[in-house]
Amino acid sequence: MKPIAIDLEKERIEILKRYRKLLRTAKPYLKDDDAKQIKKAFLLSAEAHKDMRRKSGEPYIYHPLAVAQICVEEIGLGTTSIISALMHDVVEDTNTTLLDIEKEFGPKIASIIDGLTKIAGTFDYGTSQQAENFRKMLLTLSDDIRVILIKLADRLHNMRTLSSMAKEKQLKIASETIYLYAPLAHRLGLNAIKSELEDLGLKYTEPEAYREIAHKLMENKRNRESFVEHFIRPIKKSLDERSLAYTIKGRPKSIYSIYNKLKKGNTAFDKIYDLFAVRVVLDVPLEREKSDCWEVYSIVTDHYRPNPSRLKDWVSTPKSNGYESLHTTVMSLPYGSDKEGRWVEVQIRTKRMDEIAEKGVAAHFKYKGTDTRTNQAFESWLSQVREALESNDKTQSAVELVDDIKNSLYHEEVFVFTPKGKLIVLQSGSTALDFAFEIHSEVGAKCIGAKVGGKLVPLSHKLQNGDQIEILTSSKQKPSEDWLRIVYTTKAKARIKDFIKEENKSHLIKGRDMIEARLKHLGYPTLTLELTNQLRAYFNAKDANDLFYRFGKVYIPIEQLKHWKSDKEMHERKQAEKSIQAPIVDSKSFRKEMQQYHKDRKESDILLIGEDMDKVDYTLAKCCNPISGDEVFGFVTINEGIKIHRTGCPNSPELLSRHGDRVIKAQWTSQIAMSFIVELVIRGIDRVGLVNDVTRVISDELQVNITALTIGVKDGLFEGKISLMIQDTVHLESLVTELEQVTGVIEVAREEI
Repeated sequence: MKPIAIDLEKERIEILKRYRKLLRTAKPYLKDDDAKQIKKAFLLSAEAHKDMRRKSGEPYIYHPLAVAQICVEEIGLGTTSIISALMHDVVEDTNTTLLDIEKEFGPKIASIIDGLTKIAGTFDYGTSQQAENFRKMLLTLSDDIRVILIKLADRLHNMRTLSSMAKEKQLKIASETIYLYAPLAHRLGLNAIKSELEDLGLKYTEPEAYREIAHKLMENKRNRESFVEHFIRPIKKSLDERSLAYTIKGRPKSIYSIYNKLKKGNTAFDKIYDLFAVRVVLDVPLEREKSDCWEVYSIVTDHYRPNPSRLKDWVSTPKSNGYESLHTTVMSLPYGSDKEGRWVEVQIRTKRMDEIAEKGVAAHFKYKGTDTRTNQAFESWLSQVREALESNDKTQSAVELVDDIKNSLYHEEVFVFTPKGKLIVLQSGSTALDFAFEIHSEVGAKCIGAKVGGKLVPLSHKLQNGDQIEILTSSKQKPSEDWLRIVYTTKAKARIKDFIKEENKSHLIKGRDMIEARLKHLGYPTLTLELTNQLRAYFNAKDANDLFYRFGKVYIPIEQLKHWKSDKEMHERKQAEKSIQAPIVDSKSFRKEMQQYHKDRKESDILLIGEDMDKVDYTLAKCCNPISGDEVFGFVTINEGIKIHRTGCPNSPELLSRHGDRVIKAQWTSQIAMSFIVELVIRGIDRVGLVNDVTRVISDELQVNITALTIGVKDGLFEGKISLMIQDTVHLESLVTELEQVTGVIEVAREEI
């Protein structure tokens, strides 16, 4: 391939152009010598990255400039963040050290850049590099939340430029974005960034679905705009008559939210409940915000009939991420070719609320001191995350910690009250025990039950909006591990783990002493790390502490060490391979290992795996049942070799984001015909002979083997689940097409497990 000529002078002009644009955008935020400091950071970054290029071929300095631009333009951050964004990759990718940064720019910026720098090196057995890096970033919450805001800006620009990356890299990064970063943006109130991250994530994880929805939105754009104009006309007239200062516009729902509605509800695109929303933004003083929002609500419902079950009042009680808005869904009048009206979501908010909704936490701090409700809600969540992080230690893996934190990122909320009438906001799904820990850690630890509305309820009672809760305690009560299955909130889990940890310390010490004493008797004078790992593997313990605890509690009798020794001596070599696994650093080292292992095997597989597209052993994941023709990836498991998953597998976001370093490329070939089990769901209107017609099409006309069949009928509607032996996706598509032609059949879909 002929090398592309690079015009260095043209690139230099473009770099300066982007730098000047950054300065112009930042100008309202700059004080004293801020511009000089930004210039110094830009020159340092440009020099450090001068010989580096992105996958697209562009100069690397484009990236930090873009991240800094997002920080100031789309999030509203100031000078410190701009400087940190410009240098966020310098320490990681060049010879510049944190000490150099601190000397030039001070400890604050050095600390932020440290939080943004990925952890280098190899990771231990059972750990995840992504999770460890995410933990490191979250730990900075206690010091400076700007680390996470800059990281989100970094991730947003990476997603905007993801097309230049290899397909498997696209899949890893996009899945991680949907799994962790979009929920994080949501929790920080960055709605605009959250929606864009989700849409871009979907573009690479489910490209066909993304293109189809985007096309349909573009296709009906003109009709939608015409409908919105017709819908808002009477509202505008009434607002003008009352001399209210406002802006009003219609906007489509994000592609990702439409995709989820389609996926969850088996609903046709044109039947989606609130496909688009109308937003009214008022320009009013703080003291009039609430009354004027409700006045606009009254105007809207004067013109259109509201759905009472779809009223959401986040003006009176803001969400915990600071979001404030009044949402109602109303029925429009028939328009154009529509014989009936449509449901339209109307959002009512003020300019202040709108800025907080779009720019989140940065705008929240801008208005700090003006609205204590918003501040309290957000600070409450921050304190919960800090508590979870501070109570965490090495006994909990980074993966477990990230899972706990993630649970608090995306959730609906439940509003409950103390006996004295104080409002408490918790995650939807929270229990009476969560409420007790929210009141105070000691109250939670001593909780034996609760009263809701004067009625006695158990610890596991799920709270409902409006519940008034009285906690019952006992000095004899102690937290147990069973409580972790009852609670829902990060704060409660962290506190319970703290109490259990204290309780378990004595058992840990006892267990270790017992093991050391017995091992000396068996001829092992010292309990080394190697021996500990062997024992962990043999007794299936999560970690060393789990091993010691189980011996200390006599869940494992100490006599079992004799069996371990005899098995070890009998199968020394085999046991060593099983018990002391080398950490899987990357896909290449694993692939070499697998090639060596399978060199004498017949090449009977039809999947090409890894960078070199080799044929190695694998198993098909049962969670998604991939078949030939599906878009797939390989996942290197700890104990079960390579498992093949569909890219649209329900578990893929978690696997790709938590353990992306163990994902390898996989691609089907068409060399050998094989059969795969696929489950189809068939829905329709029941009639005599329908089942016979369906099975005849499958078995007789298409010669497909049925392995299982269940049919249910209720109120004249039927739903059937059929397991079939299918060759590939082409074979499957032809089968689905034929089944859809059967009279009475309305829908045929592949079952998602």
